Amino acid sequence: MRSSSNVSARIFTACLMASLSFSIFAEGACDGAEYSHGISHLLPVKYPAEFTHFDFTNPDAPKAGTMRVPQMGTYDNYNSVIEKGRLAAGFDITGGLVYDRLYEPSIDEPVARYGRLAEGMAIGPDTAWIAFKLRKDAYWHDGEPITPEDVVYTYETFKEHGSVALKTALDDIEEVFAFGDWEICFVRDPTVEVNPTLPYTVGIYSILPKHYWESRDITVTTTEAPLSSGPYRLKRGEIGRVLEFERVDNYWGRDIPVNKGRYNFDIVKFDYFKDDNVMGEAHKSNVFDVREEGVSKNWATFYDFPAVAAGLFKRDLRPLSRVEGLWWPLFWNVEREPLNDIRVREALWLLFDFKWTNKVLFYDFYNTGISFFQNSPMAHQGLPSEKELELLEPWRDQIPERVFTEPFTHPYSSGVGVQRENLKRAVALFKEAGFEVQDGFMRNTETGQPLALDIIGVSYYAVRQMLSLRQNLRKVGIANKATAPEVSNWLFRSRNGQFDGNTNRFGPSNTPGIQLRNWLGSEAAGQDYGQNWIRVRSPVIDSLIDSVNQATTAEDLYAATRALDRVIMWNFFFVPLGSQPGFRLVHWDKFGEVKTDTVNRVPFIDAWWWDEEKAKRVEEGIAQLESSE
Repeated sequence: MRSSSNVSARIFTACLMASLSFSIFAEGACDGAEYSHGISHLLPVKYPAEFTHFDFTNPDAPKAGTMRVPQMGTYDNYNSVIEKGRLAAGFDITGGLVYDRLYEPSIDEPVARYGRLAEGMAIGPDTAWIAFKLRKDAYWHDGEPITPEDVVYTYETFKEHGSVALKTALDDIEEVFAFGDWEICFVRDPTVEVNPTLPYTVGIYSILPKHYWESRDITVTTTEAPLSSGPYRLKRGEIGRVLEFERVDNYWGRDIPVNKGRYNFDIVKFDYFKDDNVMGEAHKSNVFDVREEGVSKNWATFYDFPAVAAGLFKRDLRPLSRVEGLWWPLFWNVEREPLNDIRVREALWLLFDFKWTNKVLFYDFYNTGISFFQNSPMAHQGLPSEKELELLEPWRDQIPERVFTEPFTHPYSSGVGVQRENLKRAVALFKEAGFEVQDGFMRNTETGQPLALDIIGVSYYAVRQMLSLRQNLRKVGIANKATAPEVSNWLFRSRNGQFDGNTNRFGPSNTPGIQLRNWLGSEAAGQDYGQNWIRVRSPVIDSLIDSVNQATTAEDLYAATRALDRVIMWNFFFVPLGSQPGFRLVHWDKFGEVKTDTVNRVPFIDAWWWDEEKAKRVEEGIAQLESSE
């Protein structure tokens, strides 16, 4: 047995080494930083140092008019730092309408950032540090300059008083300090794994005014709009009902490249609704201007009123350059028997009819979901490439053979009636796995125990989309129960593995490494409040996720994600449903925009502009329709 003194000495030595490691790591951090106007993950930046505006903006757009946007629910708080209360629209912690942040994402590139409050950015070796050089001409709405002290105060406040999401996002940051000529240094904790996404998230948050908050309590909610610095300020707020923002004429950042041609409306107004149907009718009545339609049935049937026929109201499906992933697929808890058997999971996959589901329940809106990274270069394509095979071959004996020989797709379906061949194949697979239909029930051939499945979903719609699966389960003698418990209960059961099947939204980012580890990594399986609800523990998947995290080129990243994609899909952890084909945009046609399908969102608030001629046409057209009724 080791003596306690030896153990204590070892602990002391380990702590000392960790301390020395940090001292060495932090010493000289950000020294000699070579600043760039923009940064991009694995790919070169699209815009050169001399760029004047983003391609999706119009630098000559007029500053005029009003943009009216709906919000669901209510609000009672303007403090975005904490979790308490319901935050008002426009006060988002990632900029919103009223604040500025260190850099601005380019929405027509996968992962790129350009300076906003910062005029330059630099990343240290192995992401040991991230440095920013601030502009000296930025100021708060009260005329006070935005200083390095404001930035340090902001991040110290986030780490001490911020929401769980904020603290988690910044957990890798060990220290933030000001140095040099209006420069800020973020030092990464050397004891944690390198997160390649850190430089692209650390500067995305709203910077707060130290001189304002020093005399106020930032740990409580507030209905007093805080001092801010952004393109808009709050003009009027009726708690829970209306928010009206006015454009700041002398906004310091109006003409910097990331803002040129943006924030064009004199007024941005948010109206709050508590019912989707009421909101839809209000839109038809011209109470507000633009929104995304979230219901497939409405998209197919709701927009046939006279203003649409007259060309005054538009219904546009906008393709977006974003990772769509899988739209609320069914997934299995592979920690439970017999769901730990790939043959059983494949049989269940065969019993789901996506084509019928899409046609009957979703009005043929969705694309067929075949990839965890759908609508991106990260998705598998054809058969594995040489670089993919380099990652897959060492694990060949632990990988389904079809990973190497077939691209993943859904089983054949005519979309009409029972798919008998799929049922036959499913029954055969159940038999291989030790289950047969006896007396009308699918039973374990050794124990006689009937097979039954307990499936949960976050909502009625999540359960409804399983209709074809549940019908076919009954046809082969498998009892099943599908419920949508109250959300907190759904979360509890999801986190604790108290289900057989479940649904969730899987939409990876363009830098998915840490996400993937949380969703599919072995360490996250069964972890308290972990996100690996599938509870998969696979050295193959862990290795491929490591390859995603360690990629130093786009080619390496795509090889790793495509290889992982094949392994995930051919293991039938998911019964994939559909994938969104784009953004369902519905709006009154009174605005100008730079139309492009290279963006990852539709920037109607921050890049559209008021078109006086179109607006007049809509106004006159509505009056004419009303007079003819």
